[in-house]
Amino acid sequence: MISIKSKTELEKLAVAGRLSANALMYGGSMIKAGMTTYELDKLIHDYIVKNGGTPTFLGYGGFKGSACISLNEKVIHGIPSKHEVIKDGDIVTIDTGATVDGWCGDNAYTFPVGKVNEETLKLLEVTKEALRIGIAQAVPGNRVGDISHAIEEYVRSFGYGIVKEYCGHGVGRTLHESPEVPNYGTAGKGPRLMPGMVIAIEPMVSLKGDAIRQLPDGWGVVSKSGAPTAHYENTIAITKDGPEILTKATI
Repeated sequence: MISIKSKTELEKLAVAGRLSANALMYGGSMIKAGMTTYELDKLIHDYIVKNGGTPTFLGYGGFKGSACISLNEKVIHGIPSKHEVIKDGDIVTIDTGATVDGWCGDNAYTFPVGKVNEETLKLLEVTKEALRIGIAQAVPGNRVGDISHAIEEYVRSFGYGIVKEYCGHGVGRTLHESPEVPNYGTAGKGPRLMPGMVIAIEPMVSLKGDAIRQLPDGWGVVSKSGAPTAHYENTIAITKDGPEILTKATI
C-alpha cells in the first residue's frame, strides 16, 4: 500500500533526509587513499549520532555497518571492513540512511578517489545525470514507469548496463515502502504519482552489462563483468509544484 504523507510528515522526512545527506557528503569529504571502509563507516556513524539521528542501516536485516560502502565493481550493500583499503583511482559508493524521530532519509553518491580514468568518470557523470532525469519525471499525474523509462533510455544511449534486480522505493517510517521504482520500464505504466508520495530514486549503472552476482557475505552485489559501477540516490517528495529533494545537504 502506498502511503500519502501529510505536510507535517513531509517536514519530518525532510529533517531526516537533510541529516542523511549531510552524513553522505561528510563521509565523501573524508575519503582518503589508504583508509579502510571500516574507518570511513565509523566517521559516518559518529556524524549521524552527534547530530541527533540513528544510522538506519545499522542492524537492518542484520547489516553490520552504519553505511553501505561499495568500491569499484561493487554496486551496492558493501559491508564496511577493516581489511578493505581504499586506493587512489578507486570509486567509492556511499549509501547512507539516517532516522530522526522515527522517519528515514536515504541517499547515495559515488565518489572518485584521486586519479580515476576518464571512462569511469564518464560513467559517474552519466549515472548522476540519469538520477536528475528520473527526478524530473516525478510529477503528479505521471506514473512510476515514466521515471523508469526516462532513466533507462538515457543510460542505454551510452551503452551502459542497468542493475535490474534492485530498485528505488517508497520511504517513510520504514526504509523500504511501496511503490518499487525500477530503473527500467515502460512509460505510462505503474502506480500514478500523487502529491504526498515519497520515493527514493536510485540509478545503479554498470560500465559493461546488466548481470550481477551476490558475494558470499550475503550482502555485497558486484557486476558480473567486473566492470566499474555507479550509484546515485535521492529521496524526493511528489508535490503539486514538482519534485522536492528531501535529501539535500546543507554542509
